[in-house]
Amino acid sequence: MTTTNLEIESLNVKSMSTLKYYQLSSVTPPHSDYLRRTAARMSQIQEYHKISQEYILPIPYLCQIYHLLNLKHLEQVHGLSLNGLKVGSVSQLEATKIGGSVKFKTSLNKPLNILRMWRQPVVEVELTLHTPYTIELSIPIYKGRKINIIFNVLPLGNTAHKLFIDIYSDLVFPKPIMQMFLHCAACVTLFEDLPYLHKLANGNLHRRVKSTKGSNRDTMQLFKRYVELYGSSLDQPHSLGAVELQPISAHSY
Repeated sequence: MTTTNLEIESLNVKSMSTLKYYQLSSVTPPHSDYLRRTAARMSQIQEYHKISQEYILPIPYLCQIYHLLNLKHLEQVHGLSLNGLKVGSVSQLEATKIGGSVKFKTSLNKPLNILRMWRQPVVEVELTLHTPYTIELSIPIYKGRKINIIFNVLPLGNTAHKLFIDIYSDLVFPKPIMQMFLHCAACVTLFEDLPYLHKLANGNLHRRVKSTKGSNRDTMQLFKRYVELYGSSLDQPHSLGAVELQPISAHSY
């Protein structure tokens, strides 16, 4: 067993299928440190875990990172699932050594929106870049509770990646019903994302990356931080060591 696996086991996490099959080859900086940080965060909120999903997508992993860190995609791409959600003012970036976070307001402008069952019309959402491969979205809901979504992106060579989606919530609600709702919502959201991801893959993504370096757009602050930290390696192919993969599936715990 590797040092990384020993560190993960020491966290006493029993059901983290995402981390069982997420193992990158050794490069600099060491991916073992990224995996340790991800394991620590997922362990911290594991008691609130509701569902996991995983997908293999024939799209370069950087397209997924760009998509997840582009705040405007929430209103431009998810017209069906989010039904007119608007991204408002963005708070200042809080930088960390290997990532950072931003807080931004989102508003539900249409009265007939199913999301109003779970949250206020206007809330401040937080997006966090934990590592180059782990991103978390934290959404306030009623009674001071939250829904947290952790995305783990695993590069599979230069033209494909595996996406892990783990959703957590401390909402008091019948678990089977909530799991069914979250599975459906996650599937619809991914279905909406696919045309956008293919567009990124077929376009000049590296030109977008370079333009981000000089961008002052608030909604791209976190991706700009990503480019500042990891831009020197974005043109390098990412090799993959031994990775144990499961079939594409959706798990409930």
